[in-house]
Amino acid sequence: MKFDKNRLNQPWAAYTFAACCAVLLYLFLSHINLLGIGLAKLYSFIRPVFIGLVIAYILNPLAMVIRRGLAALKKPLPLPKEQDAEALAAYRLREKRRDRNLWNVTVAITIVLVVFFFIVLLVALIPQIVRSIGTLISNLGVYMDTANKLLENLNKAASSANLDIGGITNFVQGGLNQLVDALTQNSGIVDTVTGIGSGIFNGVISFIISIYFLLDKSRLLAGCRKLARLLISEKRYPAVSSFWKRCNHIMVRYIASDILDGLFVGCANAVFMIIARMPYIPLISVVVGITNLAPTFGPIVGAVIGAFILVLANPWQALWFLIFTLILQTCDGYVVKPKLFGDTLGVPSIWILISIIVFGRMWGVVGILLAIPIAAITDFIWHDYLMRKLEERRQKRTAKAEAARAKQADAKQN
Repeated sequence: MKFDKNRLNQPWAAYTFAACCAVLLYLFLSHINLLGIGLAKLYSFIRPVFIGLVIAYILNPLAMVIRRGLAALKKPLPLPKEQDAEALAAYRLREKRRDRNLWNVTVAITIVLVVFFFIVLLVALIPQIVRSIGTLISNLGVYMDTANKLLENLNKAASSANLDIGGITNFVQGGLNQLVDALTQNSGIVDTVTGIGSGIFNGVISFIISIYFLLDKSRLLAGCRKLARLLISEKRYPAVSSFWKRCNHIMVRYIASDILDGLFVGCANAVFMIIARMPYIPLISVVVGITNLAPTFGPIVGAVIGAFILVLANPWQALWFLIFTLILQTCDGYVVKPKLFGDTLGVPSIWILISIIVFGRMWGVVGILLAIPIAAITDFIWHDYLMRKLEERRQKRTAKAEAARAKQADAKQN
């Protein structure tokens, strides 16, 4: 039985097609949670590969710096005496092999430097952090007595001033008791150790995958360029290529600057705590440096955590810590960050705040970390592409209108 194409021209055909689309859309929206579950399951399978790709992307700028240094030391190959096609082809092949070997050496040096840095970091910080955590947990009883006495004194001082803060002090006491119970109970130790072991195993696999990504970088990029040329017209390819290069420049500069800024803040905090003879220097400095990587809210979280740890030991030290953190973050925000980021990420503050809230709700901590570069990319897309297109379209309309008016004026004169 043949299908009659003339039926598509009937009035009911369009309504039937629209009704079917509406039913399919309803089924899709009503079962969209299954799509999320499927994507989450797929991500759980490819997560080591994805994390390996991210690690390779982060290590690539360091590898490029090392490669430029090695290339400056490399002696150029002598040109062939006979300038025939076969000699030139052999020369290009040797040059290609030499570049390939140079890149392999570059990747090896990069991996050795990164592994050496992490080993030094672990040897220098992990024992002190573990010791600080152990000391903190063992002294929780003393700290709790100090905190309770402080709350009682605050309650008495407020009562003498005819203020009732009993609800606040009871809430703080309940929170401290819950924290002590959570830190001292041993029910979750096995699960925690298992989770840490699984995370380390997945991290090692992702790091190995990142090495292969770096080694095959030229082939992967060549394949992506070839696919882009097949999918995009030759006229639009330069604009698309320039767009992705600009996005890559923003991301690389942001990641490198953010890491350097976190190191600066963490080291400055450690120097201050050493001078002030405060306890838990490695633990609090690492927390402050890591939380500083997250924009806007990160420094606040680091300051609150550090002050909470110190207030249990010595409330006055917690006060001086907060004052120093305020001064440090002011200098960091107005002096250090502008020098590091430059004008590449010149995004209005309102867009950064909106990006942090939106992407934080969508992707959690990863969304918060990527909020600023995504906002910067969106900002330059808006100004350099959309606004320019709208201005060009408006200019064309104005030119057409002026041409039409000139044509009408010429017609009236004739």
